[in-house]
Order: sequence, then C-alpha cells, then structure tokens
Amino acid sequence: MSRLWRDQYQSYLAPERLDLVRYARGFKPVQTAKKTVFCKIIQGTPSWKSALQILDNNLADAAGTELSVTLSNHFVRYVTLPPQTEIATPEEVKSYATFRIREIYADRIDAWQLSVSEWSPGNGAICAAIPRILMTQLEEIAARHQCKLKAVEPYLASAYDHWQQLLSGDRVYFAVIETGRICIAILGGGIWLSIRNQKILDNPAQELLVALDQEAIFLNIKQAADIVYVFSPEHPQLKLPENCGWRIIPLPTELMPALAHYPSVTANPSEMNQCLA
Repeated sequence: MSRLWRDQYQSYLAPERLDLVRYARGFKPVQTAKKTVFCKIIQGTPSWKSALQILDNNLADAAGTELSVTLSNHFVRYVTLPPQTEIATPEEVKSYATFRIREIYADRIDAWQLSVSEWSPGNGAICAAIPRILMTQLEEIAARHQCKLKAVEPYLASAYDHWQQLLSGDRVYFAVIETGRICIAILGGGIWLSIRNQKILDNPAQELLVALDQEAIFLNIKQAADIVYVFSPEHPQLKLPENCGWRIIPLPTELMPALAHYPSVTANPSEMNQCLA
C-alpha cells in the first residue's frame, strides 16, 4: 500500500482521557471518525497507563494505517538549550541536551527518552523527555495492530508548531492549558528563554497570571501590557483580570482552527465513551 494512501489516526493522550480521530487519506485527508474516551488513573500504575490501554482497545481496525500521538504535558519534562556556537553535530547536541536535563532532574533521566527540536547554534532548541517505557509501549501497540507509528509529539511542541506563524513579536509568551496543568514557553528574538510546566492546584487563570509574572521577573523582561498567546480548549472562558499587565490572545483563530484530535471542554455525547477502570 502506498504511504500516500494510508488512513491515519491522530490521538491526544492525557492522564484521564483519550481523543482519537481517523482520517481517510488522499489528496485531501477527510475525517471519518472521532472518539473521546474518559478514564480514571489506576492507583499504583503510571498516570498514562489507563489512557494507553484505551488507545490499544480502539485500534482494532488500524492495520495498514499511520498513528500519530500527541502526549499531554503531564507526561513530559522540558528544558531549554541556550545557543552555543561551538555545538554543531548531532552527537554534540545530544550530549548538550543530556547534560542540561540531568542538571535539573539528576538520575531520573536514566528512565526517560529524550528528543530535541531543530537545533541552531545561534538560536538553540528545546529538549523534551518522556518515560522510555511509555515510548516502548506505544511502539508495541503500533506493531501489534500492524500500523506505522509516524510521530510522538509533546502537546506544547505540537501546539506551538501548529500556530507558530501567528506568534508575532520579538518576545513571545505561549501558554498551553489543559486539565490540571499549565505549560508556558517564552521566546525572545527566536531564542527559547524558558519553559515552565506545572500542575494546576486550584484556579487556572490565577495560576497562569502568577506563573507569567514570576517568569517575566526572573528573566527581567516584563513590559507593560505584554501579550500572551493562550490555547486552553478545556477552559474556554479563561480570562485574566483587567489591568494585570497581560493581554490574552486566545487560540485557535478563525483562520487557523485547532487540530481535530486536540481536547475540548465538551464532546458530542454520541461520540463520547466513559471508562471506569
């Protein structure tokens, strides 16, 4: 079967939900199915285990397709890789990324798989780490269902890549908010300055404001009425207080909607299943 004509599954995997979309491939992919399944974390197991089982259960007819997985920021750890003009080869970049993430997370990284965005000696990159066992089990699921695992991408990176052309300005604040987690990336002059990935304890809007203020103070870059691009599909009414020093530009836009497999605050009852594992 030609790769061009393969059907494709795109999924979003989070601790308590799976969103799965199927496309019929051709000159223009056509969405043929969409499903949202909610589940509960099983005590004593990894937070991704229940949703991964649901993904496995819903790929019965996936033979010959391609599978792309977007991983919730709950499952990912990030570090920025500041520019280093003397670092050029893939091996040097890998060593640099390993050194940077080990500085923060110590020996925990031995159980993680690292990936690095496109490296530029003048602009740096970011490094993302996920549990190696999660990656291994995704590969095993794809092999079991005879489909090709095309991509595994962190939610922050996926959303940033999708809307990158809309993010204007010398300094960019980009926030992705999902159930229970805020992830904020800050770029200046095309350089990744910081990534903050934290739990939401109570109020998403208030905790977003505090996190933005703290990051801006730490980096010493705050200006009056800075713009922050916010993608918060599970919190569509999210607003910051007036005169707080920040102005939200919500994503998606009419010109560039969200990808179909990204989570939303509600799902059509006819398309929604409940898992009580």
